[in-house]
Amino acid sequence: MTAPSERAYIGIGSNLSDPVAQVTSAFDALARLPRSRLVARSHLYRSAPWGVAAQPDFVNAAAAVETGLSPSELLRALLEIERARGRERGADRWGPRVLDLDLLVHGERIVDEPGVRVPHPHLHERAFALVPLADVAPDLEIPGRGAIRDLLAAIGANPCRRLD
Repeated sequence: MTAPSERAYIGIGSNLSDPVAQVTSAFDALARLPRSRLVARSHLYRSAPWGVAAQPDFVNAAAAVETGLSPSELLRALLEIERARGRERGADRWGPRVLDLDLLVHGERIVDEPGVRVPHPHLHERAFALVPLADVAPDLEIPGRGAIRDLLAAIGANPCRRLD
Protein backbone atom coordinates (compact mmCIF):
# COMPACT_ATOMS: atom_id res chain seq x y z
CA MET A 1 0.00 0.00 0.00
CA THR A 2 1.38 3.39 -1.00
CA ALA A 3 1.37 6.20 1.54
CA PRO A 4 -0.82 9.16 0.56
CA SER A 5 1.11 12.03 -0.92
CA GLU A 6 0.68 15.76 -0.98
CA ARG A 7 2.11 18.42 -3.22
CA ALA A 8 4.75 20.50 -1.48
CA TYR A 9 6.57 23.54 -2.81
CA ILE A 10 10.17 24.37 -2.02
CA GLY A 11 11.96 27.67 -2.50
CA ILE A 12 15.60 27.47 -3.56
CA GLY A 13 18.22 30.21 -3.30
CA SER A 14 21.97 30.68 -3.52
CA ASN A 15 24.41 33.57 -3.81
CA LEU A 16 27.77 31.83 -3.22
CA SER A 17 29.93 29.20 -4.95
CA ASP A 18 28.39 29.37 -8.45
CA PRO A 19 24.76 30.00 -7.52
CA VAL A 20 23.32 28.70 -10.80
CA ALA A 21 25.13 25.38 -10.28
CA GLN A 22 24.01 25.27 -6.63
CA VAL A 23 20.35 25.76 -7.58
CA THR A 24 20.59 23.23 -10.39
CA SER A 25 22.15 20.65 -8.08
CA ALA A 26 19.40 21.35 -5.53
CA PHE A 27 16.80 20.27 -8.11
CA ASP A 28 18.75 17.01 -8.51
CA ALA A 29 18.85 16.51 -4.74
CA LEU A 30 15.10 17.15 -4.46
CA ALA A 31 14.50 14.52 -7.14
CA ARG A 32 16.20 11.99 -4.83
CA LEU A 33 14.16 12.71 -1.69
CA PRO A 34 12.68 9.58 -0.12
CA ARG A 35 8.98 8.88 -0.69
CA SER A 36 8.89 11.90 -3.02
CA ARG A 37 8.90 12.76 -6.69
CA LEU A 38 10.01 16.04 -8.28
CA VAL A 39 7.10 17.10 -10.51
CA ALA A 40 8.01 20.64 -11.58
CA ARG A 41 10.87 23.11 -11.49
CA SER A 42 10.74 26.82 -12.15
CA HIS A 43 12.92 29.02 -14.25
CA LEU A 44 15.90 30.58 -12.51
CA TYR A 45 15.67 34.19 -11.35
CA ARG A 46 18.19 36.76 -10.15
CA SER A 47 17.11 38.96 -7.27
CA ALA A 48 18.63 41.47 -4.89
CA PRO A 49 19.39 40.18 -1.40
CA TRP A 50 16.75 40.47 1.32
CA GLY A 51 17.60 41.96 4.70
CA VAL A 52 21.37 42.48 4.28
CA ALA A 53 22.08 44.44 1.09
CA ALA A 54 25.92 44.19 1.14
CA GLN A 55 26.17 40.76 -0.48
CA PRO A 56 25.91 39.26 -3.98
CA ASP A 57 22.56 38.93 -5.75
CA PHE A 58 20.73 35.64 -5.32
CA VAL A 59 19.67 33.06 -7.85
CA ASN A 60 16.21 31.81 -6.88
CA ALA A 61 13.93 29.04 -8.07
CA ALA A 62 11.07 26.85 -6.84
CA ALA A 63 10.26 23.17 -7.08
CA ALA A 64 7.09 21.14 -6.69
CA VAL A 65 7.29 17.66 -5.22
CA GLU A 66 4.71 15.00 -4.58
CA THR A 67 5.69 13.64 -1.20
CA GLY A 68 4.65 11.17 1.43
CA LEU A 69 6.84 13.00 3.94
CA SER A 70 5.21 15.07 6.65
CA PRO A 71 6.15 18.76 6.81
CA SER A 72 8.66 18.12 9.62
CA GLU A 73 10.20 15.12 7.80
CA LEU A 74 10.47 17.12 4.59
CA LEU A 75 12.02 20.07 6.37
CA ARG A 76 14.61 17.79 8.01
CA ALA A 77 15.48 16.38 4.58
CA LEU A 78 15.85 19.91 3.15
CA LEU A 79 18.13 20.94 6.00
CA GLU A 80 20.26 17.85 5.40
CA ILE A 81 20.66 18.81 1.72
CA GLU A 82 21.77 22.28 2.85
CA ARG A 83 24.27 20.81 5.31
CA ALA A 84 25.69 18.51 2.63
CA ARG A 85 26.42 21.67 0.59
CA GLY A 86 28.19 23.29 3.55
CA ARG A 87 25.41 25.43 4.99
CA GLU A 88 25.04 25.71 8.73
CA ARG A 89 22.03 27.73 9.79
CA GLY A 90 22.86 30.22 12.49
CA ALA A 91 23.10 33.90 13.27
CA ASP A 92 23.52 35.02 9.62
CA ARG A 93 19.76 35.03 9.12
CA TRP A 94 19.76 37.07 5.91
CA GLY A 95 23.43 36.73 5.03
CA PRO A 96 25.08 35.07 2.05
CA ARG A 97 24.63 31.35 1.61
CA VAL A 98 25.70 28.50 -0.60
CA LEU A 99 22.20 27.02 -0.55
CA ASP A 100 18.90 27.92 1.06
CA LEU A 101 15.95 25.51 0.86
CA ASP A 102 12.65 26.70 2.32
CA LEU A 103 9.49 24.67 2.67
CA LEU A 104 6.98 27.16 1.28
CA VAL A 105 3.71 25.20 1.15
CA HIS A 106 2.78 21.60 2.02
CA GLY A 107 -0.63 20.67 0.64
CA GLU A 108 -3.36 22.65 2.30
CA ARG A 109 -1.74 22.43 5.71
CA ILE A 110 -1.22 25.27 8.11
CA VAL A 111 1.47 24.27 10.61
CA ASP A 112 2.85 26.44 13.40
CA GLU A 113 5.05 24.26 15.56
CA PRO A 114 8.53 24.83 16.98
CA GLY A 115 10.86 24.68 13.99
CA VAL A 116 8.14 24.15 11.37
CA ARG A 117 5.91 26.88 9.98
CA VAL A 118 3.90 26.19 6.84
CA PRO A 119 3.11 28.10 4.72
CA HIS A 120 6.42 29.88 5.06
CA PRO A 121 5.63 32.89 7.29
CA HIS A 122 7.13 35.47 4.91
CA LEU A 123 6.19 33.89 1.57
CA HIS A 124 3.47 36.44 0.83
CA GLU A 125 5.99 39.32 1.20
CA ARG A 126 8.76 38.08 -1.08
CA ALA A 127 8.72 38.36 -4.84
CA PHE A 128 11.90 36.27 -5.05
CA ALA A 129 9.88 33.34 -3.65
CA LEU A 130 6.48 34.06 -5.23
CA VAL A 131 7.70 34.63 -8.81
CA PRO A 132 9.37 31.21 -9.20
CA LEU A 133 6.53 29.56 -7.26
CA ALA A 134 4.07 31.00 -9.78
CA ASP A 135 6.04 29.23 -12.54
CA VAL A 136 5.30 25.82 -11.03
CA ALA A 137 1.86 26.59 -9.55
CA PRO A 138 0.20 29.60 -11.24
CA ASP A 139 -3.20 28.82 -9.72
CA LEU A 140 -1.97 27.98 -6.24
CA GLU A 141 -4.05 29.05 -3.27
CA ILE A 142 -1.68 29.57 -0.37
CA PRO A 143 -3.42 28.44 2.81
CA GLY A 144 -4.35 31.39 4.98
CA ARG A 145 -2.99 33.91 2.43
CA GLY A 146 -4.94 33.57 -0.82
CA ALA A 147 -4.21 33.20 -4.51
CA ILE A 148 -0.61 33.50 -5.62
CA ARG A 149 -1.60 35.86 -8.44
CA ASP A 150 -3.22 38.23 -5.93
CA LEU A 151 -0.19 38.13 -3.64
CA LEU A 152 2.12 38.91 -6.58
CA ALA A 153 -0.12 41.76 -7.72
CA ALA A 154 0.09 43.26 -4.23
CA ILE A 155 3.91 43.31 -4.09
CA GLY A 156 5.00 43.33 -7.74
CA ALA A 157 7.66 41.18 -9.39
CA ASN A 158 10.14 43.83 -10.53
CA PRO A 159 13.04 42.76 -8.28
CA CYS A 160 13.23 39.37 -10.04
CA ARG A 161 14.87 38.91 -13.43
CA ARG A 162 14.52 35.61 -15.26
CA LEU A 163 17.88 34.05 -16.18
CA ASP A 164 16.96 31.15 -18.45
